Amino acid sequence: MDRKLMTSIKLQKQLHYKIQQGVINDGYGMRGKSKWIIEAIEKLLELPDYPDLVDIAGDMDQLSEMISIRLSEQLVSKLDQAIIQVRRHYPAMEGVKSNLIRASIVQRLLRSSTSVTE
Repeated sequence: MDRKLMTSIKLQKQLHYKIQQGVINDGYGMRGKSKWIIEAIEKLLELPDYPDLVDIAGDMDQLSEMISIRLSEQLVSKLDQAIIQVRRHYPAMEGVKSNLIRASIVQRLLRSSTSVTE
C-alpha cells in the first residue's frame, strides 16, 4: 500500500472558500478535499504549459489560510520531477511546490467553471 505524506500550503482566504465549494459541488463531500486537490495536481501535470501556469500562481499574495493535504509517495515523486521542470524555466522561483499546488487548484476551478460569470 502506498504511504501518504502530509504537506501544507498557504492559500488566499477566497481561494480556500472556492476549494470548499468545488469539493462539495463536485460530490466529494467534506472529507474529499485531498482527493480533489490530488486530481487537480494530476490534471495540471498533464498540461504542456504547466510551468508557465505555476509562474502565474507565484504572484498570489495575502496567503492567510493554511491547508494540509495527504499525497501518495507516487504523486510526491511526480511533484519532485515537476519542480525540476519548473526550475529549468524559472530558476529564481521560490516555493515551487506550493506554487505548483496552488496553480493546480486555480486551474481546476477555472476549467470546471460552467459559467463565465462565476
